[in-house]
Amino acid sequence: MFAVFKTGGKQYRVAAEDVLKVSKVKGEPGEIVEFGEVLVVGGDSVTLGAPTVAGATVAAEVLQHGRGAKIIAFKKRRRKNSRRKVGSRQEFTMLRITEILTDGKKPSKEAKPRPKRAAAPAAAAEAGTTGEEENASKPKVSAKKSNKPKAKAPAKSKKPAAKGKKK
Repeated sequence: MFAVFKTGGKQYRVAAEDVLKVSKVKGEPGEIVEFGEVLVVGGDSVTLGAPTVAGATVAAEVLQHGRGAKIIAFKKRRRKNSRRKVGSRQEFTMLRITEILTDGKKPSKEAKPRPKRAAAPAAAAEAGTTGEEENASKPKVSAKKSNKPKAKAPAKSKKPAAKGKKK
């Protein structure tokens, strides 16, 4: 089963368990959000909306919020000494589609639990090591950087060579 829904001025074709990046929507990570503007619901039979399908919603779990790469808008008018440089970063939300609902059904309000990775210290404890013995044999390296400026090489003289007489 698939659906086409609209959010942030764009349309997305999705199925259950799809992960997609959309313009920022309200909701905390782990929360379920609903999109009611469903244009098409497909599967065994396709239902087209006029303009939306009545009673259809798409439920999704918010995975994370973030900001995209910086986009720079640079405008220059030649021979006019006029330049403008503006940068912006578009905010987005990563979603995992949980359900495609029809006939006015409500989504399950809890996100499906995802298996969590075992922590590294817990794995070391099971193996019988504490991790300190491994670190004791490694030399300690300091990553401290100094704020002193580096010494510069002496500048070369830019004086032109004397014309005329040579010694």
